Amino acid sequence: MEQLAERLKGLSDPTRLRLLALLDCGELCICDLMEALSLPQSKVSRHMSFLKKSGWVTSHRKGKWVYYTLADPDDQLQVAILTTLREYLPNLAVGAEDHERLKQYLKIKNADSCG
Repeated sequence: MEQLAERLKGLSDPTRLRLLALLDCGELCICDLMEALSLPQSKVSRHMSFLKKSGWVTSHRKGKWVYYTLADPDDQLQVAILTTLREYLPNLAVGAEDHERLKQYLKIKNADSCG
């Protein structure tokens, strides 16, 4: 029950939901997420740490940059929640705006900026 409560707490913030929606596009660097949400690195990193701790994302380091992906679901409840979020979040205006900012940023992103 404690693990379930922690996992659900990970979803209790609008910024974290926005981050999960962006990660549905695939692996992203912290700088990609910052640009898409127009938020400072410290705030994005704090939310990503919470999502990682609660089992929603995984990360790995390439040099000085950290890359994030959605975690493989551990159980049926996580699968169901993730499926629902994938269907629901892209239909919200803020989610569409985030995805558009990410798309535009990735078009012009300097290959040396991270990774």
